[in-house]
Amino acid sequence: MIDTVYYKHDTGRLELIDQTLLPVETRNIECGTEHEVAFAIKTLQVRGAPAIGVAAAYGVAIGLAGSDNQNEPLEVSLDKICKLLISVRPTAVNLSWAVKRVQKAVLKANLQNNFEKAVKIAVKEADKIKKEDIEMCRNIGKFGAELIKDGDSWLTHCNAGALATAGYGTALGVFRAAKEMGKNFKVYVDETRPLLQGARLTAWELMQEKIDSVLICDNMAGSLIRADKVQGIVVGADRITSKGFVANKIGTYSLAVLAKYNGVPFYVAAPTSTFDLSLSYDDEIVIEERDPDEVRYIKGVQIAPADMPVYNPAFDITPPELITGIITDKGIIRPIYGQTIPEIIKS
Repeated sequence: MIDTVYYKHDTGRLELIDQTLLPVETRNIECGTEHEVAFAIKTLQVRGAPAIGVAAAYGVAIGLAGSDNQNEPLEVSLDKICKLLISVRPTAVNLSWAVKRVQKAVLKANLQNNFEKAVKIAVKEADKIKKEDIEMCRNIGKFGAELIKDGDSWLTHCNAGALATAGYGTALGVFRAAKEMGKNFKVYVDETRPLLQGARLTAWELMQEKIDSVLICDNMAGSLIRADKVQGIVVGADRITSKGFVANKIGTYSLAVLAKYNGVPFYVAAPTSTFDLSLSYDDEIVIEERDPDEVRYIKGVQIAPADMPVYNPAFDITPPELITGIITDKGIIRPIYGQTIPEIIKS
């Protein structure tokens, strides 16, 4: 299993697979400060909602261990570290969820400015979050794999695999579990512009797992679906509201519309940590907009005029009426989502 986020308990440093280099080069980076963790998250060296949540959880511990924080009260340092980590990417709820969970664990201990104990508590809580994520993803895989039949071909978008989680995957976890069950199927992977997470990361993961897969350009999906070559679509998620609005990588909404029009089941795979029951509708979700050069350039090669205006939202929102089901670690949630999501997530 790919260990995307690895905390070195002996050195107190966080080791991450640098996902900006894949698939050409596999290299790990180390983070020794909360600022380095925040930079790795911001620059997509580590990405995927569950993975950045786990990384940020360890980032809190690393920040508390920093010598520059010892001259102020524990609560003040803790708050600064948490605000920094939460601020770097606003759309994925797992980031703030994990950071706040570690913060709560430290404050609950009432440590009276004991930074050493605070670090131990933070690491312990981050370890729990990582372990739980792997377990949740395995359960997602188990429930989702039941949807796949021998001979099926499915389509996935962006990367929702081991690289996007603590090590097993959400959407790709469904395919991993199906393969473990001995099922024979094919996975179509769209490239996922502008940063090509499908072509660079998902294709790499599926080849590592020896899962039969085919890479397509994003604009080929409609033709593929219309030709009845796809029996189902499964994607990941970065935030899901109580009424079933799903924020995920830009292009997800387009696939959902195509699926609805052509009668193809469209599933979202996500752990319970990705649900934000404090939000209800799509306009309540903050959508991150990223550097225009991500569109003007591919791997440093200019493909558009350097001064061409660019619109570059990292995510879009898919409304609940386009979603067949949401595969979670507690089972598959079906409509009406405004009723079923709160019932299952709170159970």
